[in-house]
Amino acid sequence: MSDTRIDFDVDHSAELARAGADVTGWYGAATLFIRRYPLGAVGAVIFVIFVFAALFAGIVAPMDPFTTNSKTSLAPPGAVHLLGADFMGRDVLSRLVHGARISLAVGLGATALGGVLGIAVGLMSGYLGGWIDLMVQRVIDIMQSLPLLVMALVMAASLGPSLRNTIIAIAIPLVPNVARVIRSNTLSLREMPFVEAARAVGMGELRIAVRHVLPNTLAPIIVLATAQLGSTILTEASLSFLGLGVPEPHPSWGRMLSESAAEYVRTAPWLVIFPGLTISLVVFGTNLLGDAVRDILDPRQRG
Repeated sequence: MSDTRIDFDVDHSAELARAGADVTGWYGAATLFIRRYPLGAVGAVIFVIFVFAALFAGIVAPMDPFTTNSKTSLAPPGAVHLLGADFMGRDVLSRLVHGARISLAVGLGATALGGVLGIAVGLMSGYLGGWIDLMVQRVIDIMQSLPLLVMALVMAASLGPSLRNTIIAIAIPLVPNVARVIRSNTLSLREMPFVEAARAVGMGELRIAVRHVLPNTLAPIIVLATAQLGSTILTEASLSFLGLGVPEPHPSWGRMLSESAAEYVRTAPWLVIFPGLTISLVVFGTNLLGDAVRDILDPRQRG
């Protein structure tokens, strides 16, 4: 087995008992997680709040994010508009809450799509080898020569602004990193005795790759996915800021910044401060959570 194989049989019962925690059920696991990874727990709380706001935006948001009111244009934060109102009189808090839906959909959608494509490409490249591996790796080298945001900009400009196109534009640049991780693990796993044994009993190559090699390569992908989630949210905000993300009338954190940064940063700074803080906080929380997941799943990071 490769050196990235994850040991799922580690017994933390003794450690939990020493910590004075309940070693059974979800409570024990949560207690151990909080004690060992306090920053990861903070990230998990931020991420849960973010997901809750996205799923229940219609309940959490105090107002309709699309309703305009010229009388409350550029209203400062107060009792009616807790975080103020924009130049069209729309409630900033409500638009931030509903914008979480866009960020969550793009973040999870792009990460999942990029992960699936990267797994397929990496598994095929690493398992088949030969000229197929050589060609695939050269294409991946070309893709990795460009930064994520640059590739996403090119893809978004080619496909046009929409939610589906934004997910595709961000997912494609994620493929090389996932493919490289899967390939490196597949190269070592395909020479292992259990693969040779599967061949000896007459199992087909496709079945061996999918049923025996692929499951042993997924643990690093879980770590990579949690680490990439924050970057996908930030990339979506950047695309929306440049006018290439999700179009109106959908509220987007990046577009809220682009609509206000140039003209209202001095007269109505809350239009820039609150969307910027929201983006920073969510990306910070997902990164903390990703670091904790990496430490939990990677035996070399333990201790």
